[in-house]
Amino acid sequence: MASDRTCLTGISSMATRQVLAHLSDRWQAVSGQQIQITSVGGVDAAKRVQLGEHFDLVFLASDALAKLQAQGHIMSGTIKALMRSDVAVAVSRGRPLPDISTEAALKSAVLSADSIGYSTGPSGTALLALFERWGILQRIQVKLMQAPPGVPVAQMVANGQVALGFQQRSELLHVPGITIVGPLPSAVQIETIFSGAIAARCADPEHQLQARAVLEYMTSSQAKAAITEQGMSPA
Repeated sequence: MASDRTCLTGISSMATRQVLAHLSDRWQAVSGQQIQITSVGGVDAAKRVQLGEHFDLVFLASDALAKLQAQGHIMSGTIKALMRSDVAVAVSRGRPLPDISTEAALKSAVLSADSIGYSTGPSGTALLALFERWGILQRIQVKLMQAPPGVPVAQMVANGQVALGFQQRSELLHVPGITIVGPLPSAVQIETIFSGAIAARCADPEHQLQARAVLEYMTSSQAKAAITEQGMSPA
């Protein structure tokens, strides 16, 4: 059977959904080739790859891709760092903006908040580790709410489910009903590097060549503007 030269498939975490959509559109404009990327929670994305679902490309946090490669689900040597993303804080539109300008101020805002939303994946894990380091995790446990897989923290903030939301800044941009207070202070900033790779299930040689070309494009100078526009920085 001839390979489908017109469309590649991929899977990504929600954090990179918008930027990958922009990059995919630009790739199609310059190459004529379409990329269909499914964006779900990062944990779910990794599970779907592990269960053998067919994708040509996988876009996840670098450590998650490294684990998938070690398990044989990612083609060896194809992981490329694409973008860096930091975590920001949001509140519902119209609510007073807490002071998060310093580590001490952020800790005070967390202790004062009625409820706190955080995401699945590496940034959420790192946030809990920060609360543990501050010695307040057990104290605030009752008001912590982890977003279900695939549900943005921003949505929980906009709906009033949580008073204070922590999420990748790229996922907070352009969401109605919220105000981004700002990034975490540099002393405690949580940075995630997102990478792309060719899935082991991408067995067709033509698709492998096309997938390599896509990853090269996503690390090119032409892609940097789209990455920056979506609140991230090139890796």
